[in-house]
Amino acid sequence: MARHLDVWLLGAYVGTLSQVDGRLSFAYAPGATTPLSHSLPLRTEPFDDRASRPFFAGLLPEGGKRKQIAKTLQISTQNDYALLDSLGGECAGAVTLLESGQSPQSPDALHEVRWLDHTQLLQVLDEMPLRPMRAGDEGLRLSLAGAQDKLPVVVDADGSRIGLPLNGSPSTHILKPPIAGIDGSVFNEAFCMALARAFKLDVASIQMQAIADGEQQRHYLLVERYDRPADTPGQRLHQEDFCQALGIVSEHKYQSEGGPGLAQAFALLRSATRPSALHTLKLLDYVVFNALIGNHDAHGKNFSLLYAPTGAVLTPLYDALCTAVYPTLTDKMAMKIGSKYKFSEVMARHWEQFATEAALSPGQVKKRILAIARQLPDLARATQATFLNNGNQHPIIDQIVTLIEQRCALTIRRLTSLSHP
Repeated sequence: MARHLDVWLLGAYVGTLSQVDGRLSFAYAPGATTPLSHSLPLRTEPFDDRASRPFFAGLLPEGGKRKQIAKTLQISTQNDYALLDSLGGECAGAVTLLESGQSPQSPDALHEVRWLDHTQLLQVLDEMPLRPMRAGDEGLRLSLAGAQDKLPVVVDADGSRIGLPLNGSPSTHILKPPIAGIDGSVFNEAFCMALARAFKLDVASIQMQAIADGEQQRHYLLVERYDRPADTPGQRLHQEDFCQALGIVSEHKYQSEGGPGLAQAFALLRSATRPSALHTLKLLDYVVFNALIGNHDAHGKNFSLLYAPTGAVLTPLYDALCTAVYPTLTDKMAMKIGSKYKFSEVMARHWEQFATEAALSPGQVKKRILAIARQLPDLARATQATFLNNGNQHPIIDQIVTLIEQRCALTIRRLTSLSHP
């Protein structure tokens, strides 16, 4: 039996997502003028399962979170269509999936929010591992990609309240609790993002918050959504991650599993953005920064395109976390530098190989790597001092700073040594 969902983009009906015998297809509506994805250009013929699935399934949570949601909703874990039917009201970007005959909320409509008091916010934090995306709550159809706990929320203008967006209302922030089994993950990400901002990278705005739970403080992150413009409440901007834009399913987001590598990422930027020079230089800074802070999890879904009114742009940096500081996590980078997955094995020739494959000037890339490596250690110490002055102290930060100092020193040595090319 065929099933259908209407697909809306920026408040306009753009096409139909269908499921027939377990396989997806997508067809643009006659007169649609804005493509959903770089991988789904406007055309009259429908896209088959292989072409459609990367974008649409890429809107959904992954891994254990997906399994938990499917269990809660009594849906097969592999049923992308049913999950989108249940969760696809408030997604990344400006996409909404609705049953036929329904329309998305007008940007000018009164937004419905379930504001959370102190006890309710603690309950939401407690239940996030077991209730990803609050699946099953009446009035909530929320979805974010990724395998970690996170939740779209609304933060009011003065920051005093946090709430859940109801019935298609847009969220403003993403709430991220501590990652289970990753000591100090909230402090880690807050510090790495603050360091990126101190280095003047374009970075998603992030705040570390705490809520009292008895005599303890529970820390979490609030990340301001760059696809929900703060100056125009109710509006959405469209975005997609690099895997969606390249037509690669989320299960293959790591390069070693068939996901995009750095050469593909830079080629995508050149194809999607005009002019592209600014964006390729920004992506180069992201790549070098992630390598030097030890963010080994910078895969294809951790870089995105934002479709602004003036055209596609590279999004601000997000999900910057030093994974290398944890001995239990892999020392393998999500994307190779040259031919090497391990940072400890990256020599000058591998950076040069990366530059050549990404169609960048090897000389300019080397110059930029050295500039960043020479600045980051002092900036890391200064950022750490700011954290301490604000009372945000955790042993993980000192470990990260030490790791950054070591990686920067190693990189400078390898890129300036004549005997170790």
